[in-house]
Amino acid sequence: MKNLTNSLKQKLTSKYTISNSQETTSRKTDINVLLNRVKSDKKQEIKNKFYFSAAASTGLILFGLIVFS
Repeated sequence: MKNLTNSLKQKLTSKYTISNSQETTSRKTDINVLLNRVKSDKKQEIKNKFYFSAAASTGLILFGLIVFS
């Protein structure tokens, strides 16, 4: 019975404790991957700025047409 309660206790507390048996894996990053990600992020940001400015310009033109017509 004692063994059963110990295993039950261990199962319940294993969710909330950090086990020492897990090894920390070293993560390597490739500089080319990071540079490509930065380039793609810049391209996406430029596209988003262009779409926003186009939408704002269209809205101003439509507003001007409605008000001054």
